[in-house]
Amino acid sequence: MNAYSKDLRLRVLAAVDQGTPRLKVVHTFGVSLATIKRYLKRRMETGEVTARPSPGRTPTIGGTAEQQRALWIQLKAHHKATLEQHCELWEQEHGVKVSISTMSRTIRKLGWTYKKRVWQLVNETRKCAVLGASG
Repeated sequence: MNAYSKDLRLRVLAAVDQGTPRLKVVHTFGVSLATIKRYLKRRMETGEVTARPSPGRTPTIGGTAEQQRALWIQLKAHHKATLEQHCELWEQEHGVKVSISTMSRTIRKLGWTYKKRVWQLVNETRKCAVLGASG
């Protein structure tokens, strides 16, 4: 869900500052009471009401070069394994439980594809980037 615009936030706070009952502000602008309280608190603490930047999705695996190399080695060693098996292997070795969709997305970002029941490398350029120049 996207954040409300700064203009709307300022209009909501202006209405509250003028003494308009909060329930009327809720109905007029279509925001919740909790949202109004959050805007008031943020303005009191920081002096601003702008939206905070969205942090986005944090990758569970593949976020660092070491994790990419570890997954690459796992794919090389177990190229006939299914996604479920790769998730189990990752959990056994690294102690982090990973969903099938996260594992699939990370493997595809590494340049691998699943064809004829075998994981295959599609992108040789990506191999050099993950393993370094010596790859």
